[in-house]
Formats: sequence, C-alpha cells, structure tokens
Amino acid sequence: MADIKAQVRTFIQDNFIMGAKAAEFADGDSFMDHHLVDSTGFLELITYLEESFGITVDDEDMVPENLDSLNAIEAFLASKRAV
Repeated sequence: MADIKAQVRTFIQDNFIMGAKAAEFADGDSFMDHHLVDSTGFLELITYLEESFGITVDDEDMVPENLDSLNAIEAFLASKRAV
C-alpha cells in the first residue's frame, strides 16, 4: 500500500505544488488545511484515482474522510478494492 501513497504523492507534487518548500507534506496532512489541492484540483485528483487504480468515485465518496490526505486515499482505495 505504500506504493499507492508514493504514486499519489508524486501526482500531487507534479500537478499542484509550486516550489520546493511546499513539496514536503506528511501522509496524514490534510490537503485542504495545507492548501495543497483546491476544489478544481480535487476533481483532477478523483479523475487520476479512477484512471490509475481502476475504481469509481461515487458522489457520496467525495468527502474529506476519503480524499483529504494520503492516508485517507490509501484507506479509501483499499475499501473500494475490497468490494
């Protein structure tokens, strides 16, 4: 599962973060609280997750508990794959 975090971290760094200072964030850091991803960015992140991991993110899945940190995304993907 650490591979999932690494892949998503790379996507966020490559697509949303400007400058080296902001590139450091912990697995549990909130993307919103740390201003890493904005509302449009979350739509891009959802598209990335669906295409990269073969899942569907339903409307009811679009909550911070599922998508607002690397830890949350890892747990969310694990739950979607278990279905």
